[in-house]
Amino acid sequence: MEAAPGALGPPPLAVALVGGLHADARRRAVDRLLAAVPGSVALHHDLAEAARAPGSGAVLRTVRDATGELTRGETPLVNDCACCALRADLLPELRRIAALGLTRLAVVELWDAVEPRATAEAVAAHGGESLRLTGVITAVDPALVLPSLGNGDDLAETGLAVAATDRRAVGDTWARQLEYASVLALADDGHADAEDRALLAQLHPTARQVSVDSDDLVREAFAGFDVAAAAAAQHPACARLPQEADEAGVSTLVWHRHRPFHPGRLFDALEELCCGAVRSRGRFWLADRPDTLLAWDCAGGALCVEASGPWLAGLPDAAWELESPIRRTAAALDWHPEHGDCCQHLVFTSPGLDREGLTRLLDSCLLTDAEYAAGRRGWERLPAAFDVFLAPAR
Repeated sequence: MEAAPGALGPPPLAVALVGGLHADARRRAVDRLLAAVPGSVALHHDLAEAARAPGSGAVLRTVRDATGELTRGETPLVNDCACCALRADLLPELRRIAALGLTRLAVVELWDAVEPRATAEAVAAHGGESLRLTGVITAVDPALVLPSLGNGDDLAETGLAVAATDRRAVGDTWARQLEYASVLALADDGHADAEDRALLAQLHPTARQVSVDSDDLVREAFAGFDVAAAAAAQHPACARLPQEADEAGVSTLVWHRHRPFHPGRLFDALEELCCGAVRSRGRFWLADRPDTLLAWDCAGGALCVEASGPWLAGLPDAAWELESPIRRTAAALDWHPEHGDCCQHLVFTSPGLDREGLTRLLDSCLLTDAEYAAGRRGWERLPAAFDVFLAPAR
């Protein structure tokens, strides 16, 4: 029977992403949601075959409910990328399920090394009126927080790479999975200690923590998720970084200065800085690149340095209106009468953190009074040590 003219269609299908490298915890979270929410299904794209030989193989998609598997199918790789194949196949499958009008919640169980941000943004941007992203959850075994974060192995070495060009490491992949989600589902079986819990809390202090076996998990799956706010919280210019903390042997150091780094001294100190904490991140500026906001992202001893556009201080006033309110607020909070928002804002989190040693080392990498007095013309003659990370400065 056809719907009467003007009749409303089915409501948008609620979509919750559940991800994380801790596969057992992730499956427990998914199983809990399927058991607790009538009319729910879970979609999972298994990238294992493609991960074993990046650039070949196929992606296996399964759909199941609380009683077992409902359907399965294969989708070919897209541009030799398993993650690309996942996103290309996921949205049509979700729309198909939504059109049936029989499902209350679709749980997307992300494969081990898949980071949630791209999938969340794809669902939010292209779901139309039929899909609504209602949750992004990372499942965590608290006893595995430190081993996961400190793992510097390449994903390719562990059979988890999702494309031939995938150069990510285990530690930084897990850090992004953890820090993007608004909810952490904990599979705590009593093996974690106070240090594990303190480390988890300091790494992502704004996340809501719930048990994988609780009703709270079900409520959080429907709570809603703002992809724009999540993106802003991750952007180096306005990242929601942790605050100072010290608990159960775990510390977070917030190091904030306004004088620029000497590029050569900072480069020479990188190994010690990267080994000084299991996780560090933030924004910084180099004297030989004074107009460029640089992002610092380190986990498992692997450091990523990237140029993230200009500091607002270097832009004309009219350009400020094109920036988000969050970016302008972050710049205002860091504002210095001489340098504007150009600053060093780095955060280090680790058990056994040597706060004083790290502070001394970082301070020693800043320009001396004499170097600072030389001004920008003098700074341009400093060694371009970071060209190994960045395109040569013009």
